[in-house]
Amino acid sequence: MKKPLTALLTLLLVAGVGYGIYRSAGTQLNERQTVTVRGLIGSEKESFFRDPEVVAALKAQRLNVVVEKRGSRQIALSPDLKNYDFAFPAGVPSAEKLRREQKVGNTYDVFYTPLAVATWQPIVKVLESNGAARAQGSGASGTLDMGAFLGLVGADKRWRDLKNNAAYPVGRSVLLMSTDVRRSNSAAMYLALASYVLNGEEVVPSESAARALVPKLSPLFLRQGYQEASSEGPFEDYLAMGLGKAPLVTVYESQFVEAALNRQLPAGATLIYPQPTVFTKHVLVPFTDGGKRLGEALANDPKLQALATKHGFRTRDAAALPTLAKTAGLNLPAQLVNVVDPPAYEVLETMIVGIEGTLAKQARQPGSDERLTQGLAAGATLNGTP
Repeated sequence: MKKPLTALLTLLLVAGVGYGIYRSAGTQLNERQTVTVRGLIGSEKESFFRDPEVVAALKAQRLNVVVEKRGSRQIALSPDLKNYDFAFPAGVPSAEKLRREQKVGNTYDVFYTPLAVATWQPIVKVLESNGAARAQGSGASGTLDMGAFLGLVGADKRWRDLKNNAAYPVGRSVLLMSTDVRRSNSAAMYLALASYVLNGEEVVPSESAARALVPKLSPLFLRQGYQEASSEGPFEDYLAMGLGKAPLVTVYESQFVEAALNRQLPAGATLIYPQPTVFTKHVLVPFTDGGKRLGEALANDPKLQALATKHGFRTRDAAALPTLAKTAGLNLPAQLVNVVDPPAYEVLETMIVGIEGTLAKQARQPGSDERLTQGLAAGATLNGTP
């Protein structure tokens, strides 16, 4: 009787030890196969990569991702890309420049978001009275007529000059606030959109045509004063300071939707869409095999795609974001049909450099806005200017 019992106990002991060795070896193997990848991202994706669910989903793909945020134009102009496994800017122009200059074969279209305008219900009503906007219920999906709006800007209108302005009878210029066009993709997309409208509703085709438009485009940015380097800054001001500080702010739709899903929107906050508008594609450009693994995971893993929707991004599942947004009281359009393409990188860069030169001349004039001068100093190193 004792011999069979002893044999059974020995067998169980051996099995237990063997299983422990197996688990330990398996864990070590998984750890060896897990890859740490480092990359540069636009600030609008920071909350996505910090999300514990995203971190866990990436670890399930044996990826440990370390990110550093920069403005998307800064990413495209960064001299230290050899230190990273990937770049993940906002916008096709920056991604295309990176792809060409780094001689990258395949890139990954991970998700996208349209350029939109964060504003307030009373502001939409004022603009609607002046033929520049159309309200379509509360929450979202109103429109901003870019031709009419830029006409008000070009005529140097102030809010107190507009009809039916009782909700906002102030002396501020009618402007669409943006980020710094020299550093941020959202401002560059606003520039692309404005250049399309001011070019007779045609994409600016050449660098010479771009230079000719600079005098018309520069005031859109010059008159703003100091501008933030990334899209999170103006949007945080919008959420915290309200209508008085930020009546009209260029944002990504994803920022507004994410704030709505997190119950962060103040009363009266409204999202409207420029007509026409532009899409910002978020394209991952891999520099190493680790970067390729990340791109494939983000673009193809259903869990990661669903998590991108939770952060306000649109994916290949066109119905996912509008359906989710309804839970936060937003009525998003399932599709945006009046969408234009941005110009080629070199054409867009020509306009940005031209505006930068205009800003620099203005800052050197006596009595120039101190905030503007400080903003220029903050961005001067981008093009190597002193």
